[in-house]
Amino acid sequence: MLFRALSTLSKKVSKAVYRVPLAMKPQVVFVLGGPGAGKGTQCAKIVESYSYTHLSAGDLLRAERSREGSEVGQLIDSYIKEGKIVPVEITISLLRKAMEETMNLDKEKFRFLIDGFPRNQDNLQGWSKVMDGKADVRFILFFECSNQVCIDRCLERGKSSGRTDDNRESLEKRRTCSRRPIIELYEKQGKVRSVDASRDVDKVFADVKKILDKEG
Repeated sequence: MLFRALSTLSKKVSKAVYRVPLAMKPQVVFVLGGPGAGKGTQCAKIVESYSYTHLSAGDLLRAERSREGSEVGQLIDSYIKEGKIVPVEITISLLRKAMEETMNLDKEKFRFLIDGFPRNQDNLQGWSKVMDGKADVRFILFFECSNQVCIDRCLERGKSSGRTDDNRESLEKRRTCSRRPIIELYEKQGKVRSVDASRDVDKVFADVKKILDKEG
């Protein structure tokens, strides 16, 4: 089932032909932090003030699992409910397809915030294999927040979000997915920009603005 589903996604991605100059490769900022760290909220504020397109790996996966007729929908659903990481091939195929569609519609839309990815070394290896030379990772925007604050925020969000993964058991599993090796790797390259995400939204965004204004 996984092989057939991935094959279908791959064919869909291959049909998306770039209609932008080759020099205009996607410029990517990976946005990392635990569930509840405020990644989505901050990305929304960035989009309002800067020329970025926000792509949430989680949102793309949730949209695909609810899409009627999707061959990978049930598979994605089972992984998310159990708090497990969806196979990297599926996630990258969805991200790549979304970037290509965005750039085909508007050649000026080549800067992307990719929220919640990569979550582990397997994700990063998959990205390097599929996207090597096809996109430039500018830096990682890392929202640091304690486990308890993140869990409390998600449980409160879960009262109205309708998300099946906003429960304590799933959250505990997701928190065990260590992003530290990813952060350490990019730190060695001087590409990590950390923000204290335990504060209120406006204070966090003030720091985010300083980073983006400096990066240009």
